[in-house]
Amino acid sequence: MYPNDGFRELGRDECLRLLATAPVGRVVHTRNALPAVLPVNFCLDEDGAVLLCTSAASDLARAVDRSVVAFEADEVDTDRNAGWSVVVTGRATVVTEPAERERLSRVGPRSWAPSPEEVFVRIRPELVSGRELVGGRTLYGVDLAP
Repeated sequence: MYPNDGFRELGRDECLRLLATAPVGRVVHTRNALPAVLPVNFCLDEDGAVLLCTSAASDLARAVDRSVVAFEADEVDTDRNAGWSVVVTGRATVVTEPAERERLSRVGPRSWAPSPEEVFVRIRPELVSGRELVGGRTLYGVDLAP
């Protein structure tokens, strides 16, 4: 980001607050040594961890368990040329502890494609960054609004 480019860097707490308002995000992981992006519904846990719910047999659960992944969510207002984007980077793990699985079954996200055996995936927020585009201003202070 450059001075006067219209973007504002967001702090960790603000990033997590905004992230909690998004209904859908994207998990970025490695698949066959290439980046893969998958849209998912999610929620945040009390500690700011990103929680996903998916089939135990899914490619996603196998691909991300014990791997470093990125998770991104955003909101865009095309009429105002404004919006925000938040990225969480951290290690993803499939939750296996029975008491934690039970707790997450009550408070965690629900899969949009339910399966007979579901698992929760937790992404620990080791790096959290975000930015907001304020009022559609460019690097040179030109207003993009119609």
